[in-house]
Amino acid sequence: MAQTYIGYSPDVEVIGEDEERLTAEILEIMASTNRKAFERHRHAVRDAHAKSHGFLKGELVVPELPEHLRQGLFARPATYSVVIRLSSAPGDIHSDTIPAPRGMAIKVIGVEGERLLPGDQGGNQDFLLVNIPILSFGTIGKYRQLIGLLEKNAQNPAFLQRAMAGVARGVEAAVEAVGVEPGATLRGLARDNDHLLGETYHSMAAIRFGDFIAKISAAPLSDNVRALTGKDVGTVGDSTMRDLVVEHFREQGAEYQIQAQLCTDLEKMPVEDAAVLWPEELSPHQPVATLRISPQDAYSPARRVYGDDGLSFNPWHGIREHQPLGSIMRVRIAAYERSVRYRHEMNAQPRVEPASIDAIPD
Repeated sequence: MAQTYIGYSPDVEVIGEDEERLTAEILEIMASTNRKAFERHRHAVRDAHAKSHGFLKGELVVPELPEHLRQGLFARPATYSVVIRLSSAPGDIHSDTIPAPRGMAIKVIGVEGERLLPGDQGGNQDFLLVNIPILSFGTIGKYRQLIGLLEKNAQNPAFLQRAMAGVARGVEAAVEAVGVEPGATLRGLARDNDHLLGETYHSMAAIRFGDFIAKISAAPLSDNVRALTGKDVGTVGDSTMRDLVVEHFREQGAEYQIQAQLCTDLEKMPVEDAAVLWPEELSPHQPVATLRISPQDAYSPARRVYGDDGLSFNPWHGIREHQPLGSIMRVRIAAYERSVRYRHEMNAQPRVEPASIDAIPD
């Protein structure tokens, strides 16, 4: 029997009564965090995923796909240039000795289609992924609580943050011992410092997938990065993650499989709650493209400055066929624009959007 996928329509999203108020509160907390980070560094950083570990040039290869997967930029066979940013999740720059979720942001260059944001002149599509499949605080109301917790933890001295992560690991073990699924935020705080190139990265929240609804992921494909999955990197210092990325790509490449998990049941696979893990038995992840990265200098001075101070990644920077869905994604419309504007104004740097891969420095 053929799989039945839920068709996209605007009414799959339900806007809450207090969403406007909660969005305003979240924006103010994020702005405050931005200002505090600027005062510490005398340099403006992103209000999420502030610390970069590498900027990579690569290509996204879309093969001939089954009819139901021919959606958006995956509609026909093509090879796109991409730029990838690897990062840690906090909105400030901390030592790698403090466990944290990792991020993979992918900018696909030269994607045709109706743009999501008014005045968007770029022809690119951004996908923002994290190495956790769900967000425990998966609604805007719970997210309001989350950023308060994260902001409080971010102000702790490093040894207290490490202690909190250690406590989280202990609590997670106790929770799993009695067969209860620990929350994604708990898992995020409890992350061991596994090799970030061996991680699988997830959109966490849903996006439009052309005629359908999906979550997107990037999983290790080539043997060399699959071998790094769950690998303990040993003693960790301030910049270990960057050093691992630079060392790997100095002589090796990497391949990741881009996958789409299509929604088949809006109750069991909700759009408005990013805390719900979509069951594999209802809809498995299906490959839609291959991300290929050649050996390169992943963190040259020119590339670091270009990536940290010029580039921006935004889930709303893309085409309508890949519109972000749910309240967690909706709050990002204003949040990302405000953060980007502040960062570029304070650093006196123009916002850049590459029209070709040649714009990325070597």
